[in-house]
Amino acid sequence: MNLIEILQYEWAIRALIASAMVGVMCGILGVFIVLRNMSLIGDALSHAILPGVVFGFMIAGYSLLGFFTGAVIAGLISAVAITWIQQNVKTKNDAAIGIVFTAMFSIGVMAISWISRNEGVHLDLQDFLFGNVLGVSSEDLYLTGFIMLYVLVSIVVFYRYLFATTFQPVIAETMGISVKTVHYFLMLLLSFAVVASLKSVGVILVVAMLITPASTALLLSDRLQRVILIAGLIGLLSAILGLVFAILFETTPGPAMAVTATLIYLLAVFFAPQKGLVFKYHHKRKTKKRILLEDTLKQAYKLHEANNLTFNNLLERLGISANAIQRSLKVLNQKGWVNYTNNTLAITTEGVAQANRLVRAHRLWETYQVAEMGLNTEQIHDDAEMFEHFLTDEMLDELEQGLGFPTVDPHGSPIPQKNSTPKLTLLQLGENQKAIITTYQLNESISTQLWQLGIVPKKEFLIKNITESGYEIEQNGGEIVTISKSLAAKIGVEKV
Repeated sequence: MNLIEILQYEWAIRALIASAMVGVMCGILGVFIVLRNMSLIGDALSHAILPGVVFGFMIAGYSLLGFFTGAVIAGLISAVAITWIQQNVKTKNDAAIGIVFTAMFSIGVMAISWISRNEGVHLDLQDFLFGNVLGVSSEDLYLTGFIMLYVLVSIVVFYRYLFATTFQPVIAETMGISVKTVHYFLMLLLSFAVVASLKSVGVILVVAMLITPASTALLLSDRLQRVILIAGLIGLLSAILGLVFAILFETTPGPAMAVTATLIYLLAVFFAPQKGLVFKYHHKRKTKKRILLEDTLKQAYKLHEANNLTFNNLLERLGISANAIQRSLKVLNQKGWVNYTNNTLAITTEGVAQANRLVRAHRLWETYQVAEMGLNTEQIHDDAEMFEHFLTDEMLDELEQGLGFPTVDPHGSPIPQKNSTPKLTLLQLGENQKAIITTYQLNESISTQLWQLGIVPKKEFLIKNITESGYEIEQNGGEIVTISKSLAAKIGVEKV
């Protein structure tokens, strides 16, 4: 019998629907469990509800409502007990979790063993531990569907509260949000999800459906809403594929779902766009090549300044293989930063500008280390050699401004000034055009002149007129100010 024929049976359809609902619900709820470092609590509650299930059976018989009520009560008792021990007893947090859930789980196992001795009573421990999704009834489906809707609607309605208490609990308290109440409410939702997962994956493996899809989603995105959506989809995919694999290979569905979720997680571990090992490996190689390229350019510039730029001298300076240097020089030649043909080597004007930026970054960082970190001149070179490759232009401008626009580094060497013209200057604009002054200008003198004229950055201005004497501009309906064309050629602006 093939898979298509099997999935046409009523029991298979019920199993598929139940698995899908559990996958979506656990995946979405699991995001908050993982982000709040509550994975172990999720594992604890999944075990701790067992005595509630047993006592529910003892009171109401084989009743779905009895199982549900007993499990939820046991889950809440466990959550309160764990939190109370963590807050009032000198016991480690993870130890408190272990104490409570092992005690509750042991009570449940003992209770099942005790009631199973009675004639006519059958409560299979294995079904609760590992699930029995192929035996899902219509009542189970209704209960699972109701719990799934309740959990998802609760997350949507209380999303802001969950977000605030997850990432900024202190700020949430100042906003009047009870962090403790949200914590217990999340425990309630977790207990509901565990109960809904009893038939599908069982109390032991439900933690895999809670944690693994969420952890996978967090490897694929950093935006919470997108993570929630991805986790739900991965939970759905894991549950359905796990069930299909279980049917095809005639194995237990619960473990198959957990293994499927883990395999998807491993794929993300290796191939996630930003956090995957493959991406990190290529990024590391790319960064290493870029650093070698920049080091080659900087040393070539220093040799050029000393009128001693040759391949052999560069080889001696860098202390690496000739082949590695040749590869770097070929790339630099393609970028137009050096001229490297027939073993002749020269640095171009563009190459000098790029090398000056590296030297500027190096010497500014050395200055910062001495002025702000209190290091001496013997301690700063190695760090500057590393950080010069990672400081952006914006960071360098801010660093330079914070240091008061220094002209020499702690060793007495001159710090190259930022001499590139802005991407867009005031001189390039026409009459009646609107723009804003950029925050960082070429030097402090330009910023000072603008300040003296009453022109401030990041505020819109209008060019009223262009005359022989300069540009007449008006900012925020204020006084019209005239700026000379020579100064306008140096002022960086952005169009509105």
